[in-house]
Amino acid sequence: MIMLRKGLLLIIVLGSTCLSYAQVYVSPSSYVFVNNELLFVKQDVVLASTAGNEGNIFLRRNGQLLQGVAGSTVNSGGGRISVFQEGTSDNYDYNYWCSPVGSIASGQESFLGNVNGNVNNLFYRAVDITNSTAATILPWGSYDGQANPLSISSRWLWKFINGTTYSQWVHVGNGQPIAPGEGFTMKGTAGTDANNVDGIVANNPGSQQRIDFRGRPNDGNIIIPCLVGQQTLTGNPYPSAIDLSYFLLDNTACSGTAQFWEQDKTVNSHTLANYKGGYGTFSPAATLSQVTAGTAGMGIYTPAIFYSYDSGGNQGPIASTPGNQYKRRFSPIGQGFLITGASVGVVTMRNQYRVFVKKGAANNSEFERNVTPETLANVNATTTSYNPDVAELAFPVVLSVSGIDYTTESIRPQPQVRMNTLIDNQGVRQSVIGFHPEATDGIDRGMDAISSDDGLPSDMFFVIDDKEYIINMVAFDENKRLPLGFKNTAPANYKITVQEIINADEVENVYLHDKVNNLYYDIKNGVHELNLPAGINKTGYEITFKRDSNLGLGENIKNSFQVYQNNSEHALQVSNPMALDLSAIVLYDVVGKVIFEKKKLGNNTSYSFPTANLSDGIYIVKMVTTDNQEISKKIIIKN
Repeated sequence: MIMLRKGLLLIIVLGSTCLSYAQVYVSPSSYVFVNNELLFVKQDVVLASTAGNEGNIFLRRNGQLLQGVAGSTVNSGGGRISVFQEGTSDNYDYNYWCSPVGSIASGQESFLGNVNGNVNNLFYRAVDITNSTAATILPWGSYDGQANPLSISSRWLWKFINGTTYSQWVHVGNGQPIAPGEGFTMKGTAGTDANNVDGIVANNPGSQQRIDFRGRPNDGNIIIPCLVGQQTLTGNPYPSAIDLSYFLLDNTACSGTAQFWEQDKTVNSHTLANYKGGYGTFSPAATLSQVTAGTAGMGIYTPAIFYSYDSGGNQGPIASTPGNQYKRRFSPIGQGFLITGASVGVVTMRNQYRVFVKKGAANNSEFERNVTPETLANVNATTTSYNPDVAELAFPVVLSVSGIDYTTESIRPQPQVRMNTLIDNQGVRQSVIGFHPEATDGIDRGMDAISSDDGLPSDMFFVIDDKEYIINMVAFDENKRLPLGFKNTAPANYKITVQEIINADEVENVYLHDKVNNLYYDIKNGVHELNLPAGINKTGYEITFKRDSNLGLGENIKNSFQVYQNNSEHALQVSNPMALDLSAIVLYDVVGKVIFEKKKLGNNTSYSFPTANLSDGIYIVKMVTTDNQEISKKIIIKN
């Protein structure tokens, strides 16, 4: 046990030091300061208080608290822990949160264990490195929170427990309790707050409102009830990061995947019908035994497809703004996400999932944004990104309650094929074929991810057991055929292409097979366009890794086309030495949008098209012959 009375214990970075104690007692008017380091406590934390004087713990610059109790917590006292987290939204947009602390009410000082949160005394504005002032919770009629002085609109504070429809959101903005492990929505603030705490970064330089969570630290087993097929907003409930893959795979009462809200932050409106957003999906893409052996990898994340809503919360037309790619393996402090029940029972958040991982993309721990100035200043130099030409090991700085040896983790991404489907020239549905030796052709929990967007008017998906999935994990076999489905309430246009193939050298080709007409389209190197009538089609198309050898344009003819970008002349050059009669040449970007289309080109042996006005990047050139044969090539334009 460490006991602190009338003084200060300062914990700072000392190499990769991990300070560990069986129990921590902080007396009134004393505090523990954890700076860019881990404080590990095997048992309970007692933050004593008397006559308004508190014992406190301050977690700063990615400082984190991990506790090792294997069951229920016995944390106690009227003192508080203080931990920062920054949002990523302004006053018009939501973040999903999960509080790392509970609110200590008068008379609860001697109560043992976790306590409920309450929005009326949970959020604070940092004044300096240790002092904060309580945020003002604005009434229902006030739409916009403000950065300075910090005020939060109660209108946008909601939780969601075992629901399937928009009407099942529960308002918590007027002081209703938020139990440990219950996630909640909260919009950001208007304006900025230039107050700079500890020389790191302003409290809010714009759409990055810092929240100082103050209260009793959550610890131990936290129960989250679940029902089959129903979703619950939960998240990381601790003042430390968690291993999200471990949590999802260890709790069999949930589906084994998690959904994260993303929103188009260029839409400045509080009217639901103007919102554009959706849910990205994270799959561990691994087995539980891989996690506990420290070999699970980074998982797979598919960005949200953005869509609009009507006044009842129903999904409407797809929006043109795409979602973003985030690293989700380790959930940072305060991160909220949705889980789906797989059986009637409970999901339990446990200390064994807790890890010391600093937030940031480089550490696979993002709170819906790229690395912040604070993270850049404190990221450990031993953290690396994937490079196939260097060592395979990663996460050497991960310290865990479970004792998992993360130094055996490979930084190689999960082998995968990422596909983009542009729907009606608006939103992009990104779907992933992942490869795992233990995956089956059926539904694999913690690997395959079902679509959470079942109300979309138009969508593309993998068909597994007649259900709609956006991540399909299989054991690679060149002869495998993966059913692809489409649904649209009105006639719709789909443009399908492979965005990239990652860490899967065995995948030499990817084709879209039209089973009705027995035609194969190369989507690894090109874009194929479908125009489908209204309805649901789950049987007409599939993805294959090879095609029948006697079908399609001969390879010698296909290879005769030479396509290249002449960057010095800012022109796309197409050579047609066999003088094939071309009905069209189409240039696409990597998501399938048409940049230009030239028709009725005849049988010239060469063509040139100006590209000086195009942005640098990868593009796809598709040549279409008059007998409807397609030849596609990828080029790089650099002006």
